[in-house]
Amino acid sequence: MPLNLDGFTYCVLAFGCQMNEHDAERVAGMLEHYGAKRVEALEDSDILVYLTCCVRLSAETRLFGHVASCKNVPVRKNSPLENRIIAIGGCIAQRDGESLLESFAHVNVVFGTQALHLLPEMLADAIYKNKRLADTSDHPDIFSADLPTSRNTPWSAWLPIMTGCNNFCSYCIVPYVRGRERSRSIEDIVSEAEHYVSSGVKEITLLGQNVNSFGRDSYGTPQFARILKEVDATGIERLRFVTSHPKDLSDEVISTFGELRSVMPALHLPFQSGSNRVLKLMNRSYTREHYLGLIEKLRHVCPDIALSTDIIVGFPSETEDDFEQTRSLVEQVGFAQAFTFIFSPRSGTPAAKMDGIPASDVIQRRFDTLVHTVQNGAYEYNQKELGKVIPVLVEGASKRGEGILAGKSPKNQTVHAYVPDGTTAQELAGTFLNIRITEAKTWYLFGEVI
Repeated sequence: MPLNLDGFTYCVLAFGCQMNEHDAERVAGMLEHYGAKRVEALEDSDILVYLTCCVRLSAETRLFGHVASCKNVPVRKNSPLENRIIAIGGCIAQRDGESLLESFAHVNVVFGTQALHLLPEMLADAIYKNKRLADTSDHPDIFSADLPTSRNTPWSAWLPIMTGCNNFCSYCIVPYVRGRERSRSIEDIVSEAEHYVSSGVKEITLLGQNVNSFGRDSYGTPQFARILKEVDATGIERLRFVTSHPKDLSDEVISTFGELRSVMPALHLPFQSGSNRVLKLMNRSYTREHYLGLIEKLRHVCPDIALSTDIIVGFPSETEDDFEQTRSLVEQVGFAQAFTFIFSPRSGTPAAKMDGIPASDVIQRRFDTLVHTVQNGAYEYNQKELGKVIPVLVEGASKRGEGILAGKSPKNQTVHAYVPDGTTAQELAGTFLNIRITEAKTWYLFGEVI
């Protein structure tokens, strides 16, 4: 039956990583293609789509609580449906499959990470045939990037270059729910980038679980440096990428930070632990010394590069000395930003079976100590921006008020400034402004428009 969603409203709620944010834009594109109208509040939706994350227990718990609570939210007035259609996608959907239908009687559709393109057809069966169904099968010939998209902003775009991961870090569920690495063709990636540039996109972020290994599966050797060079040649003004694995960060990729105009001076490079013993247990395939060597190379080609990272506290058998090595690495590198996490056992991963998780009060003390070290480093890093004039890509009004704009620096720092007279933050969204930095805090900069 042809799917016609004229008169229907939909809401997409994405939990977790940037890949889910990108998938949310593809879901929006498909549903709008069939006539549905987007709403921001689930209370106003006829169709509610969750894109889920199971990397950490906190995200999973939050999702299950959200799904359970929405059972009691009545369908909107004048809805064409008696009951809201609820679909669950993403990593939890891939992992749990049909069991989600058993756990939540009000959920209609479950679609796995490789079944995004099937969502409209599955919704049609739920709406018109009253079916409850799940699909977590593999569809290796379909990339989400091949689907329609409805981007959140006209000036920036996610551009996935690959899916899956081959690394099997001992704590990580991603290879089990996203599958093995599959790279898109270079031609398709460059063509999509050219389309974005011609439509006015100012900033592209390349996406992959491990972008540095792009192309190994289809070209024999990693081709990520080539991707950066070819996307740079499209004329894009700002180019970013996530996520990089230290074991695959090549000298050729590092050199692009000093050679390519569009590659922004910011890199997210997770190190997870500063202890070689713990890194080996994590199956990270590099050492503390190798990681610090990469930092030295990066700062040689781009001295002021803004580095961010991910860190896990409380990994099984982590000792006080292991933790101190982690803390000292943070202090030594001086990260502009760091995301700190308490170890979360994920069923099905090797780490979930490891003994020796530190006591909760010990983990909390270490976590609090690390956060303090991270904040000190971020504050010190931002002090170097005082007095500088920085080109800022405006994103709109700040949460601090309509009279204050918010945007991103080349180093991905949040920058605020008062909106110039005669305009609004929304009118300036998607434009570049030069801002002189007058105040530097831990997590943001403030300045004046020049």
